Amino acid sequence: MTTTTTRSDPPAEQAPIVEGRHRVLSFFARYGTLLVLAAMIVAFGIASPDAFLTERNLVNVLNQSALLAIVAGGLTLVLVAGQFDLSFGNVLGLTGILAVGLMERSGAPMPLAIALALVGAAVVGLSNGLLVSGLGVNPIVATLATSTIVLGINFWYSNGAPINLTGGPYTGIARGDLLGIPMPIIIELAFLAILWVVLNRTVFGHHAQAVGANPVAARLAGVNVARVTIIAFVIGAVAAGIAGIVLSARIGSAQVTAGDGYLLGAFAACFLGASVLRDGEFHIVGTFVGVLIVTVATNGFAILGAPSFAQYIVQGVILAGAVALSTTSRRILGQVKR
Repeated sequence: MTTTTTRSDPPAEQAPIVEGRHRVLSFFARYGTLLVLAAMIVAFGIASPDAFLTERNLVNVLNQSALLAIVAGGLTLVLVAGQFDLSFGNVLGLTGILAVGLMERSGAPMPLAIALALVGAAVVGLSNGLLVSGLGVNPIVATLATSTIVLGINFWYSNGAPINLTGGPYTGIARGDLLGIPMPIIIELAFLAILWVVLNRTVFGHHAQAVGANPVAARLAGVNVARVTIIAFVIGAVAAGIAGIVLSARIGSAQVTAGDGYLLGAFAACFLGASVLRDGEFHIVGTFVGVLIVTVATNGFAILGAPSFAQYIVQGVILAGAVALSTTSRRILGQVKR
């Protein structure tokens, strides 16, 4: 004789406690990242009010966040489609090297040099998409392979040395302003706004979300999964390309290792953003909040005089904490709901 046990509902007197616990957990799961950002601003403001909480520094934070936001925005689209891209660091370096190199070595006009550089980035994204969707290569392996190839191209074209700008209007892309607002901030906000519209107001965006949630169900529903995957990789690579152009304009030169510092920060921002307002879903608004957390942390510790290596440690801690926060909150919420 066998007996079965069933999960019983909590007693009526415990129901308000369980419901209250669920509400608290839901609040921290959705708004905890925003509270972390607010707490960081308050902490750095108290520690250094004359340097951190100034209009100049707050604008500087947005200006510093521009490149990371552009890269992370493109990565968000790739992650929404259920893929990974580890090549954008070297793609960022590629576009700067191509744009500056074409202008300085070949005498190409600035618009043509920028356009060709972005085409180069798009080709890398297309290659990633074809490898993943066409040949079935694991996205991590595929993008690592293309990243290595791009790195070799960067070394070949630049001879491993920086390509310096000798003048021209190119630097205005990063050093100019519009109505007193630095151009990188304008490019950043405009690009993120476009990505938000693409993800939330277009057929492609809805298809990308469907593919990321369940590619088999999306295919059965008539979605061209391969096409969505390829387009996502192309947009992600072009985003890295735009960041590469802005970066080379900012520093006045193009370098092979220019994009090395953006890989970890972009992933940290995206995973942090997945726990903002939604339960573990990648989205543009959340990514922007994640970018601000990473940038505020970097800026604040720099103002306090922390050594540069501490920035990488902080970014690693932020990434690990972001993933832990997202997964733990969803698991606890699932247990409470049951």
